[in-house]
Amino acid sequence: MLADRIEAKWIDSFAEAFEASAIRADETVAILSETQSRPLNVHLAELALQRLGVRPFHVVVPTPRNPWGVIARSTGGTQSIGNIRPVVQALASSDVVVDVTLEGLMHAPETAEILKGGARILVISNEHPECLERMRPDPDLEVRVKAAVKRVRAATEMTVRSAAGSDLTVAIAGAPTVGIWGATTRPGTLAHWPGGIIVSFPSKGTVNGRLVLAPGDVNLTFKRHFEGEVALTIKDDYVVEVEGTGVDADLMRDYWAAWKDRDAYAVSHVGWGLNRNARYDALQMYDRRDTNGTELRAVAGNFLFSTGANEFAGRYTAGHFDLPMMHTTIALDGAAVVEDGKLVD
Repeated sequence: MLADRIEAKWIDSFAEAFEASAIRADETVAILSETQSRPLNVHLAELALQRLGVRPFHVVVPTPRNPWGVIARSTGGTQSIGNIRPVVQALASSDVVVDVTLEGLMHAPETAEILKGGARILVISNEHPECLERMRPDPDLEVRVKAAVKRVRAATEMTVRSAAGSDLTVAIAGAPTVGIWGATTRPGTLAHWPGGIIVSFPSKGTVNGRLVLAPGDVNLTFKRHFEGEVALTIKDDYVVEVEGTGVDADLMRDYWAAWKDRDAYAVSHVGWGLNRNARYDALQMYDRRDTNGTELRAVAGNFLFSTGANEFAGRYTAGHFDLPMMHTTIALDGAAVVEDGKLVD
């Protein structure tokens, strides 16, 4: 158990992250939080900004009541703003929004309007600062992520295969693709820290095949490594069959069914991790309250398969799985970018 105490080294880490996003003393910076946000990270953000000469202001909203009756985790779409107009307007008129809400603004309904106003958003994932300290933005990582984005945007097909039996095909021509390296300097853009991930949001009817989640792969919604095998059959973007025995398969079937929403079974995004500083064993090292699992999404060479909301395909749901897979081979138009879980340089 890590102590929730302000440490000078963590102020340093936050300040380095803000410098990587080129936050200046003459900019208007909002710190967005909710009543259930991690207080330590809220305080560290304020102190680090002040160290850089910035005078930030706080926007704090009450964490809303759960509207679904199902526990939602890692959706990337905070419900905390609730389209309160003065809040949206204050954020949109800022130069920078430092987002320390629980789920983050990435897929929140208000984000497009905030970005359109010219703000740039740095989402600080709900991690203990000890994780953030290890995962500070890295200029070399930015170069690798940008190169990977260029390759994906030029490709027409992604295939994912594994010795466990995965054989998935994704038609990615024209699919929106983003790369996150942990910082953003351009108005109207969003990044999250930690970074080191590339993801594509497939169009309707473009994902087909079979994925076999093997022991050692990760279910980040449940914050646990798979101990048994679970096989997913995917047809025209939707998981249509979940095979497997044991607790892993039972938990997934039960959680999906609880949403009573077909779109919870649909593909959200696909991609892979590029951060060589991210640790696969991190999930074993933290209490569950101390990690949001962003580090596992960024582990170099993992295939990140996610189900749930995909606004680019017109699908909206809070039911969400993030499933980093550790021993796959990912190819773009037949050329491998990851071989058996290892990056191809």
